[in-house]
Amino acid sequence: MNEIKTKVQFVEIDEDMAGQRIDNFLRNQLKNVPKSLIYRIIRKGEVRVNKKRIKAEYKLKAGDLVRVPPVKVEETAQADVPNTKLNKVAELEHCIIYEDDHMLILNKPSGTAVHGGSGLSFGAIEALRALRPQARFWSWCIV
Repeated sequence: MNEIKTKVQFVEIDEDMAGQRIDNFLRNQLKNVPKSLIYRIIRKGEVRVNKKRIKAEYKLKAGDLVRVPPVKVEETAQADVPNTKLNKVAELEHCIIYEDDHMLILNKPSGTAVHGGSGLSFGAIEALRALRPQARFWSWCIV
């Protein structure tokens, strides 16, 4: 696989992003970057908030300016949603019980994982993110 080096980014934190930890924020910003690398760039001081070093536990505040350093990211040949999973994603659309700007309630089908991981690359949360890419944050209620 090819590697792509990102450029330095400066992200101003708005009200929607405020309150989350810097490590979780970086995991959302730096897709396909291992968690170990994210924690390493935080420890080494490459990630700065308001021009100061921070720890992984730092909670972002509205108005903070985050410096996201350049990192090498593996270029993936796959799309975010594997083609074999598109039918399951479409099925989940019909399982949404309630949705507004802050919350989504899903009646999860039996046999569908909630999260990808431990050998699974895909789950209900990844499917919902694929269905609603514009949604920033939700409180999840999966029943």
